[in-house]
Amino acid sequence: MTRTSKGQFWMEVTQLNGVKDEDGTAGGKGVSGSLYVTVPLLQATGLYPGQQIAVTGVLYKPKAAANPGAFDFREYLKKEGVFAGLSGRQVNILNEEKKWGWWKFREQIVRSQVSFLGVPEGPLVSAMVLGSKAVDLPYDIRDSFVAVGLAHALAASGFQTSLILGMVLGLTKRAKRGTQFTVGCLALVAFLCLTGFQPAVLRAVVMGFAGLIALLLHKKVKQLGSLLVAASLLLIFNPLWIWDLGFQLSFLATLGLIVTVPAITKRLGWLPPAVASLIAVPLAATIWTLPLQLNVFGVLPSYSLVLNIASTPLISVISIGGFISAIASLILPGLGSAIAGVLHYPTDWLLKLVEFFNTLRGNSFAVGSITTAQMLVIYTLLMLAWLVRWWQRRWWVALGISLTLIFIPAWHTGNTLFRVTMLAAGGEPVVVIQDRGKVTLINSGDEGTGRFTILPFLQQQGVNQIDWAVASDFQGNGSKGWLELLPRLPIKVFYDSAANADNAITSGAIQKQLQKNQSTYQPLKIGQSVNIGSTLLQLVNGELPILQMRIQNKDWLFVGNLKPTDLRQLIKAKNLPHPQVLWCQPRSLKDLVPLLQPEVTITTSADIEPNILSELGQVKTQLLFTGRDGAIQWTPDGQFEAFIQAIENKSSVF
Repeated sequence: MTRTSKGQFWMEVTQLNGVKDEDGTAGGKGVSGSLYVTVPLLQATGLYPGQQIAVTGVLYKPKAAANPGAFDFREYLKKEGVFAGLSGRQVNILNEEKKWGWWKFREQIVRSQVSFLGVPEGPLVSAMVLGSKAVDLPYDIRDSFVAVGLAHALAASGFQTSLILGMVLGLTKRAKRGTQFTVGCLALVAFLCLTGFQPAVLRAVVMGFAGLIALLLHKKVKQLGSLLVAASLLLIFNPLWIWDLGFQLSFLATLGLIVTVPAITKRLGWLPPAVASLIAVPLAATIWTLPLQLNVFGVLPSYSLVLNIASTPLISVISIGGFISAIASLILPGLGSAIAGVLHYPTDWLLKLVEFFNTLRGNSFAVGSITTAQMLVIYTLLMLAWLVRWWQRRWWVALGISLTLIFIPAWHTGNTLFRVTMLAAGGEPVVVIQDRGKVTLINSGDEGTGRFTILPFLQQQGVNQIDWAVASDFQGNGSKGWLELLPRLPIKVFYDSAANADNAITSGAIQKQLQKNQSTYQPLKIGQSVNIGSTLLQLVNGELPILQMRIQNKDWLFVGNLKPTDLRQLIKAKNLPHPQVLWCQPRSLKDLVPLLQPEVTITTSADIEPNILSELGQVKTQLLFTGRDGAIQWTPDGQFEAFIQAIENKSSVF
């Protein structure tokens, strides 16, 4: 299920029919390849892998990220070998006969565990056994685990494989080696088929097979060699997996366990072995995966190491119990449910532990996305500390250089950069002003804009606090994006011009959260001038609304979604200042641009009638569209730059 409660699946396509009109279709043709498909949830209910279906809907080309730090849907599909999507309306099943498949076992396991434990405990146990990609785990639970650095607990990989082999070899320890080998192989194959052929699972299973072969041949397995062989085989099978983040993290974490755990355990020799191992395993995995995480996300989970140590016993109990429950549910569903019921308290404790760490102040720290060059230098230092004796004795030098590479550039950029970024956020101007370490955010949009546009951008920029926030409701959505931002980012001063009777509930919730964060709340009145850093802001009109700003000797004007009558009255009254930068809705362009004649005009959609574009061409204004060009960025010593164009220019070099 998607976050918008639609069904989603991959579809291998063999036939394409273009709909011509209501009475008929254009001639069909044979095609090949895969599609990413979304359909209404009820249309997806009951579908299973291998089924033959026909989906009616609209084909579309996936869009690239429109904002810095945002999820790049086009790149994600491209790494999966998919280059188009289908927004489906209706699904017709072409073959009603239900074929045998591993999906039946997976469905039976999940149903058995959920029936006794309920939601979210049931799906969580199933996800820890089968992996979150094989289970419809609620997104709020998934997001909570990711935020505190426990995403690996929901990913089927090495931990589950080790448990399976440990259980199998323990139960068959009195049998012959050949029997142990056979039973172990069957268990690994069954686990692989149940979880799906994911890169991280395949890597773990291949290494598991290497261990079983070593057992059969009375040899000692070389873990590093088996890891390299597993990675090579997987990349020969599917070279695109080298770009898969799950594969990269799984490989690096396993490498860390192989080469770094012994060194850490040795230095923790003064502790009991069990305690030393409990600390060494998550610490080694963190050391080797953190540079990649900072390159991709730019966020450091502050309490990740502590939480991993505290949660390992619970995760182990739940995983072992989940496996036993899964096996029992395949034999007798009622027995599987009863066994799963024993896991209620450990699962509940784990959820409460994750929730507690999520509510701690500063539970994550944004350092900003490090460059690929920085990441490669840090990994080079890690390799030196692993392979070279001089560096092994001076590991603290490698640590110091790595921390310097991460924090000094971020600190320097944050304290010297002045940049204005207008994010692509639909019909509302969402502006971030980075003023030499001080950050101003103007408008928040709806919940989706707050979570998927503003937060990722601020994290990528290494922003951990908003100094000034201004709420003016351009879209009439009650500025609900603030409710997504406030629990995650403290705001020092909040200026509100959007509070009214229509959004009293949202406004009350915002003020309550501000009070909890000990922030300053100030209503923004019409005509009131406010100094926010080196920027001067004034609310010209609150109902429409209209905002005026002066940023580095450049005048900016944001004009809301005016009705034609209101617009004509404003123009007639000559109450609008003449800015150098204008933001307005597309339908207001033909009236406002000739009247105000700004140097730069920014609007949302590029879907404008040709005759209007021709008229605007006679006015000397640079016309930019956030819907087409993505985020628009400006620095005092530079020009206005479109994010999508800048990304394309950088990629064209290669």
